[in-house]
Amino acid sequence: MHLKRTAFYDIHRTLGAKIVEFGGYEMPVQYTGIIDEHRRVRESVGIFDVSHMGEVEVCGKDALAFVQKITTNDASKLSEGGVQYSAMCYADGGIVDDLLVYRMGDRFMLVINAANTEKDIAWMKQHVAGDVQLYDRSDDLSLLAVQGPKALLTLSTLTGADIGALPYYHFLRGNLAGVDMIISRTGYTGELGFELYFPSDAATGTRIWDAVMEAGAPFGIGPVGLGARDTLRLEMGFCLYGHDIDQSTNPIEAGLGWITKTDKGEFVGRASIMKAKQEGVTRKLVGFALNDRAFPRQGYRINAGGSPTGSVTSGTFSPVLDRGIGMGYVALAHSKPGATLTVSIRSREVPAEVVQPPFIRK
Repeated sequence: MHLKRTAFYDIHRTLGAKIVEFGGYEMPVQYTGIIDEHRRVRESVGIFDVSHMGEVEVCGKDALAFVQKITTNDASKLSEGGVQYSAMCYADGGIVDDLLVYRMGDRFMLVINAANTEKDIAWMKQHVAGDVQLYDRSDDLSLLAVQGPKALLTLSTLTGADIGALPYYHFLRGNLAGVDMIISRTGYTGELGFELYFPSDAATGTRIWDAVMEAGAPFGIGPVGLGARDTLRLEMGFCLYGHDIDQSTNPIEAGLGWITKTDKGEFVGRASIMKAKQEGVTRKLVGFALNDRAFPRQGYRINAGGSPTGSVTSGTFSPVLDRGIGMGYVALAHSKPGATLTVSIRSREVPAEVVQPPFIRK
């Protein structure tokens, strides 16, 4: 399998990053260490290369109708410059992917997970009807995330755009570091932050990377890899496709009913999701916290009263809480916050408690 590289690959190598395969790309998993990078984002500011994410442009006079048909949230509520978290489902209610929907006037940009790009686009094409054109922009765009309490101070010196007035889950078109781009008030960390979309070439990428690093130097900015990206998102209880959600899970049991608007009209999977809402589900995705620093991993058994009740979908050591945390599906009877569980970790049963995410309050 031929692995792709982002425009920042040489920068990652120069910085001594540990490179791993992720979503068909050679990506940095860590630089100075996951805990160090995690704390930098929580306390100051970090920069992530997330150019592996997929971007699909939806054009044509029936673009809105198409997006409404394939996503669970109500895209008609979006105005120009708005962003929406949503999901796409199969007819049986299983999740194709979770995604961001950007409203760009009469067209849309859908930001999807890297590992799912090819699959997602093929699935989208099956549902095209009317005047709709799909364009895969994944290779055309680079994406940097600048996240942390000092993110605004870092980027404000590089642009004349009033990004401080940009509401959460909104974007604008502006010039930053001399490059025209989309500046989006979004992120996957729970911190103040922005995501920057711009043309994908090494020269442009290096220019922006260097400018952001220089602007953030007074705040101790540093590069952050996929390892800390995962621990940061897990502290906030954000789902990761392929772990907490996939084609075998539906939005109701995954706690994503809030992005599932069954009253907006027909969309793929609506009937199955309505059935799950009406009849109830037998299991639920919950957050849990351990009473020690043990590391719960995907697939570990979750028990209640000495009997299996589910399994871990995501787990990590929380640098902020100094204890193990995770998410997993458990039987409905054991899903209420405060319920006591154990997690089987290396032949011992580690006590845990069901916690309503996020694990840390921002």
